[in-house]
Amino acid sequence: MPIRFSIEKKNTKNFARAGKITTPHGTIETPAFVAVGTKGTVKSVTPEQIKESGIEVVMGNTYHLYLEPGEKIIKKAGGLGNYMQWKGPTMTDSGGFQVFSLGTGMGEGHSKFISKKEFEEHEKGISVFDKDLATMHGKLAQVDEEGVTFTSHLDGSLHRFTPERSVEIQHALGADMFFAFDECTSPKASYQYQKEALKRTHEWAKRSLGAHRQNVEAGKRQGIFGVLQGGPYEDLRKESARVISEMDFDGFGIGGSFTKEDVSVALLAVASILPEEKPRHLLGIGEPVDFFEGVEGGCDLFDCVLPTRFGRTGTLFTKDGRIIILNAKYRDDLSPIEEGCGCYTCRNFTRSYIAHLFRATEILGATLATIHNLFFIAHLVGNIRQSILDDRFSEFKGEFIRRYGK
Repeated sequence: MPIRFSIEKKNTKNFARAGKITTPHGTIETPAFVAVGTKGTVKSVTPEQIKESGIEVVMGNTYHLYLEPGEKIIKKAGGLGNYMQWKGPTMTDSGGFQVFSLGTGMGEGHSKFISKKEFEEHEKGISVFDKDLATMHGKLAQVDEEGVTFTSHLDGSLHRFTPERSVEIQHALGADMFFAFDECTSPKASYQYQKEALKRTHEWAKRSLGAHRQNVEAGKRQGIFGVLQGGPYEDLRKESARVISEMDFDGFGIGGSFTKEDVSVALLAVASILPEEKPRHLLGIGEPVDFFEGVEGGCDLFDCVLPTRFGRTGTLFTKDGRIIILNAKYRDDLSPIEEGCGCYTCRNFTRSYIAHLFRATEILGATLATIHNLFFIAHLVGNIRQSILDDRFSEFKGEFIRRYGK
């Protein structure tokens, strides 16, 4: 087995558990946060800084790495971890999210998660548009039963992803764990479309698994995760859990899309269906409070660009909630971002200095803020793990949320 998962402690009141995932490149203590290194780098920080923050595993993006520098170069370099000089475990996604962001998600600027209010407004015919997201990619993707055809956002060239091609690329990227090709739908897609997309995702899962099992050498080094979909609909989520859990995957990914308020409902719908002995990864979760719901729902791994994106734009996590470092009150604040934090940034620099860096558009500001956010999230999830081991998960959740706020 390329990866092994063991449960050290289970919570008796919900599905929370503390465990370990053993991979060819190291052990991950779960629950754990996966830092997103989209193009083979976690933006603005070095591999050493990532490790010092407490992060144990990094995820690359198959779509972007395929386009630049190309999977052949990464394979020649010895795989993604070696190419980017990350010594720990690695993961790659399937390119499935790009099916969404280049296709149905692009025209309306949807993200994978929306609020209940946005969902209700959509049901009434009110459009929500995000200009920044709409311009993130240059061209649309077209989905059919066999796969997805898309044009590169870099040069407009035409490309084709199928489940077999996605697996082939991810074999070349060489991550310890990777995901089957899936279709991530918009949270606002109709029930009928969600059902059709779910059927495609299940068929693509079967084809992805078949392609992986045919490569005996890759099977010795890499674990494959099947992805559950179904949007915000509980019956579709349960159906997906039943179908995917019957396949011989090494772990499971729980994909978007949801209304933010329904994440816990979607997780609880599948928690008792999925095999307990295999790890579960909740895709796209990065808000501090959301980790508690994810862990309660039985998830072991989480990834999101949010902590690093917030860092680069001057939004910083603290136990008392977020702070926006460009606010005027931080100009002359000579305290650290958070007293007693322990990260490199808080040990050495003040809020005033970091605010100055952002106002002066100095790159170091993004680096120091990202280091802090990664440290904050890694240690929050680590403390959640410890609370499970100490039989005080519910108490810790209450303490954190009361102080941090929703």
